[in-house]
Amino acid sequence: MSEATTVSVKILDKEYQVSCQQEEVEALSASARYLDQQMRQIRETGKVFGLDRIAVMAALNLTNELLQNRQTLSGIQSESNGRARHLTDRIMVALAEHKQLKL
Repeated sequence: MSEATTVSVKILDKEYQVSCQQEEVEALSASARYLDQQMRQIRETGKVFGLDRIAVMAALNLTNELLQNRQTLSGIQSESNGRARHLTDRIMVALAEHKQLKL
C-alpha cells in the first residue's frame, strides 16, 4: 500500500487540499475537474446563488446520474444473465440429444 499524498484541487476558483493514496491522484484530479465543470454550469444558469447551494445542486445532479447508471448496468446484467441461462439451456439440450444419438 502506498503512502498518502496531499493533492491540491481547484473547484470554482477555490483551492482545496485533499489527502489520498498515490495511485488515486489521477482519479481524484479527474473527479475535481468534473465537479468544477458541473458546478460552473449550475452557476452559469443564474438560478442558484451561493457556493453551498451550487454544491448541493451539483451533488444531487451527480447522485442522480450515478443512480441512473447503476440502474442501466443492473438492467444490462439482468439481460446478460438471461441470455447466458438461455444459451446454457440450449447447450444442455444439444448435449442430451447428442448423448442419445450415440446410444
